[in-house]
Amino acid sequence: MNKNTNFPKNCWYVAATPDEIEAKPLGRVVCGRSMVLFRAVEGQVAALEDFCPHRGAPLSLGTVENGVIVCGYHGMRMNADGKCAGMAGQSVERFRKGIQTYPAIERHGYIWVWPGDAELANADLIPDLHWARSPDWAFGGGMFHIRCDYRLLIDNLLDLTHETYVHASSIGQPEIEEAAPDTLRKDHHVSVSRFMEDIPAPPFWQDALKGNNLDPDLPVDRWQVCRFSPPGSVMIDVGVAHAGHGGIEAPGEHRASGIVVDLITPETENSCWYFWGMARNFNVTDLKLTDSIRDSQLKIFTEDLEMLESQQRNLEANRERPLMSLNIDRGGVEARKILQELIARE
Repeated sequence: MNKNTNFPKNCWYVAATPDEIEAKPLGRVVCGRSMVLFRAVEGQVAALEDFCPHRGAPLSLGTVENGVIVCGYHGMRMNADGKCAGMAGQSVERFRKGIQTYPAIERHGYIWVWPGDAELANADLIPDLHWARSPDWAFGGGMFHIRCDYRLLIDNLLDLTHETYVHASSIGQPEIEEAAPDTLRKDHHVSVSRFMEDIPAPPFWQDALKGNNLDPDLPVDRWQVCRFSPPGSVMIDVGVAHAGHGGIEAPGEHRASGIVVDLITPETENSCWYFWGMARNFNVTDLKLTDSIRDSQLKIFTEDLEMLESQQRNLEANRERPLMSLNIDRGGVEARKILQELIARE
C-alpha cells in the first residue's frame, strides 16, 4: 500500500476534524499510511503509525489516558513520540526503536498530517483558510468517504459543466455549459472561471438570495471561479448578483456569494476522504441559514458521490480504454500534471 505513486506525500493533508478525536483515538488511512490520531499532553494533536509494537494490534482500538495512548489488546502504553511509555507488569525497555510518527497540526478547524518525509514538514505550507478565523464569515460543512481515485473528485470540481445534469434540481442550469470556461495555470496552481450574465437564478441561489433578504426572482449575473492548489485543495468562488450591478464585483447589498470549500485527501489508489463545506460572508449570524446551506450541499455532494463511485467502477473494468479530452477538461488535466510533477520530484 505504501508504494502508491498516484499522490505526492510531502504535503499537508486534512486527516480529520477536531471533534473526531475528542472522545477516543481515531484510525485513518492517509496516502496509504495507516495512522492513529489522538490528543497527547496538553491537548496537542499527535499522529502515530496505527500499530502496537507488542503484537501488532491497531492502536486506534485503544484509549487515551493522560496524553498517552493505551493499546486496547494488552495495555502497552505509547507516547506521542512513538516510544513505549510502559506496560503493567512488564519490562519494555528493549522496545527502544518505537513506531513511526507523523507531523500533525490542528489549524483552521481541521487536523492536518504530513505523510512524507517529516524533516520537510513546514507548517507555513498549510493553506491559509482566511475565512476560518474571521468573525465576518460563517461556515458549515461535513465529510464523505468516497470509493474513487481522489483525482476524479478534483476533475469533478474543476469542471462544473456536470452541474447541469447531476444537480439539475439545485445548482444546475443550461447556461453553465453554454458559458465557455477560462482555464489558467500559474506555477502549481490552476484556475477555471465561468461567468454568466442576465440569467435566472437556480433553486439553490434563489434560496441564498432570500437568505440575504434579496429578491430571488430577478435576473442575475452568476460566477464560478475554481482554484486548485496541490495536493487536494479546490476553493470555488461562487455567487450571484442582481444583473447589472457588477457581477462578481457587485456590492454586498446586491449579491449572495461564498466559497465552496473542498479539501480532498487520498486514502488508497481508489478511495479518498472529502472534507466539504461552504463559507459565506453575508448574514453570518443566521444559524438556520448556515444549517440550510449545509443541508443543501449535503444533498448536492451526495449526488456527486454516486456518480464518482460509479465512474470509478467503470474505469476499473475498462483500464485500457482511452477517454476523450475536451476543452472543459483542461483544468483537471493541468491539475494532474502538477501532481505528477510533485510525485516525480519526490
